Parts: sequence; C-alpha cells; structure tokens
Amino acid sequence: MFRGGSFVAEQFGAVRDAQIQPNGVDLTLGAVFEQTEPGRIERGGKTVGKRRELSPAEGTYRLDPGGYVVRYADRIRIPEEHVGFLYPRSSLLRNSCMLDTAVWDAGYEGRGEGLLEVYHGIELEQGARIAQLVLARADHEDTYTGSYQGENTDPGG
Repeated sequence: MFRGGSFVAEQFGAVRDAQIQPNGVDLTLGAVFEQTEPGRIERGGKTVGKRRELSPAEGTYRLDPGGYVVRYADRIRIPEEHVGFLYPRSSLLRNSCMLDTAVWDAGYEGRGEGLLEVYHGIELEQGARIAQLVLARADHEDTYTGSYQGENTDPGG
C-alpha cells in the first residue's frame, strides 16, 4: 500500500507546502553535474566517474540535449517497513526530458541523485520541483547500509 503525501512529508527535514502532493512529496533541484570521466561497475564494487558541477546563471540552469546527474536539494529518510519510488514530474516529460531513478531502500538517508536526460534544451531553476517521491509499505529483512548512506549531507555538499 502506498502512503499519503502527509506521511511522506514527515520523512523530510523540511518541505514547502507546495511540495506536498496527495500521494507523495516533490523533490527539488539542488545541483546539476556533467560526468567528465568514466565510472566502473563490477561484480564486487563500483566507482562513480568524476563530475563537474555546473553553475546556474542567475539561479537557472540552461541545459542542452544530453545526460546530466541531478542532486536533489531535499534530505530524505526512508523509514523502516517502507520502500521509496521516485518518478519524474510530468512537466519534465512534457518538455522532452526524462528523469531516471532507482529504488530507495528502507533505512536510506541522504540527498539522492538521478539521471536527467534532456532531449530538447530546457531551463531549470534551482529549487524547482522535478520529481515526486512516493513510499509503499514493504516487508524486508534489513535496512540500507550501503556506500550511499548519508550521501550529500555534509554542510558543503
């Protein structure tokens, strides 16, 4: 069973009222990156390729077609007995963009990232709502303790 937006909002540090939706909470754009070097995924580990953070002009990213890594501005926590699913907002889709995401396991806490595919140039204001997080009840043995735990939560990043 999916949980309502008010319950999802309780899992955040703070959200604006406009972010709370009937079935989830909108995540906002924190930063945009271009990958500059290859990464590597192996059977026993992974290496994320080096990236360059893009600077918004007057608070707005002007993105040409291509792939970008986006960091969400919102710090979230996936509670025990739940799993998080993140979906792009329809306004991205209607502007020829797609946001690729992954499952967020119970116990994860941090400011996650996703892959923004831009098929036609777009302008995105920093802090704009770009995705919606929904939570569903889930049975599981353990909670997340992987290498992305607490990602992007230090004061500088």
